Amino acid sequence: MKTTTTVIHRLPITRARVNLGQLARRAHVNKEYFILEKDGFPVVGIMDADEMEAYLEMRDPAIRRQIQKSNADILVGRTRPAEVLLSELRRKPTTRKPSGKRR
Repeated sequence: MKTTTTVIHRLPITRARVNLGQLARRAHVNKEYFILEKDGFPVVGIMDADEMEAYLEMRDPAIRRQIQKSNADILVGRTRPAEVLLSELRRKPTTRKPSGKRR
């Protein structure tokens, strides 16, 4: 199994301003984090947009409830692997009725 290491860099805002494009690329491509400081105090962070969206979704109580319900289903065995579902769907014949209209 591959282990990932979280890389967090701290740097002054003035230095980040000069290298903003590079920081954005590294956050997106390498999944690095940057804490920008003003007078030595942390002010703001930079992270990949997809990860930020996932973080914000996790703060939504409705989404947290869905995840909890899903985890409960897994614990009691009300789930099955996706491969099983896909193989069942592939075996079932389609029951579409011809619409009678052709273009």
